[in-house]
Amino acid sequence: MNQFKLAPSILSADFNKLGEEIRAVENSGLELLHIDVMDGNFVPSISYGMPVIKSIRNESDLFFDVHLMIEDPGRYISDFVNAGANGITVHAEACTHLNRVIGQIKEAGVKAAVALNPATPIDVLRYVEEDLDMILLMTVNPGFGGQKFIPQSMQKIRELRAHLSERGLSTDIQVDGGIKAENIREVADAGATIFVAGSSVFHGDIAKNIKALQDALR
Repeated sequence: MNQFKLAPSILSADFNKLGEEIRAVENSGLELLHIDVMDGNFVPSISYGMPVIKSIRNESDLFFDVHLMIEDPGRYISDFVNAGANGITVHAEACTHLNRVIGQIKEAGVKAAVALNPATPIDVLRYVEEDLDMILLMTVNPGFGGQKFIPQSMQKIRELRAHLSERGLSTDIQVDGGIKAENIREVADAGATIFVAGSSVFHGDIAKNIKALQDALR
């Protein structure tokens, strides 16, 4: 099984001191930074885009895990790569030609992932899963931070891990939504390997919060 990794989401960070909070993540020894891009169309909220990513790229060596919650993301793949993305996740629900968009991401030289909303079945990945570096299962409905983990997501994680194992694939399963120290171990046991954590990292003492999540995974 792949090594467990935390991916703090800056959606929950204090943007008045964003650089300082990203450095706190780096100082905790983590490798990933989750960057949620929202367009106000695919999801209700609007967050930030290429200029913010480019700005923090100049100050950070973390792996930028860019999650595009936007319609027709294929229009912007090269822009996000040029801004500093190391990996790009697109939503299956937002892509008319999912295989083509995955190809765009791979051709740009970064990691490719596909996200599924809570009600989207894993079957939609059947003909693209071998091309993916990671699969993101949303464990809340996308668009807002601080939501509660949807309990039915646990079975979906188990089903996806079992399916991947049957296919001989060790693809990372990332989960995003409602992850905290109290449930992260159970989510890991279900088959997830990468855990997006927003408010449970950035609300309060960042180093202390990261340690609590890591301790819960041990």
